[in-house]
Amino acid sequence: MSYQEAYGSYHAVNLDAQTARASPVELVLLLTDGLLDELARVRAHIEARRYEQKAAGIDKCLEIINGLSSSLDFESGGETVANLARIYDFCATRLNGAGIKLDPSMVDEVIQVLTTIRQGWKGVQERNG
Repeated sequence: MSYQEAYGSYHAVNLDAQTARASPVELVLLLTDGLLDELARVRAHIEARRYEQKAAGIDKCLEIINGLSSSLDFESGGETVANLARIYDFCATRLNGAGIKLDPSMVDEVIQVLTTIRQGWKGVQERNG
């Protein structure tokens, strides 16, 4: 087993342990952290012209964004949830555009928006203990 495989296995087990005991807000924070990490990799892939890795990274990001969006409770969330859904749609659209135009600044926009969203969720977590 290579170092990367061992690290990947450790990371998977650690992530499983974290998600097993996480609250819904903690799950959103974990997903958002993973999304931000992958966005940084996508940005690097665009700059280094590693197009296959860029495409795979964008696919991962879109899966996470879709997961976050599909977990929204539209029935009881009101305007806040509708706004979050629009933000996630914006992020997915910009990310697709970044992949097509090979524009790292578009990835930066998504990172900035999601960092702000993450700060909001972190605030919710801190207020609710």
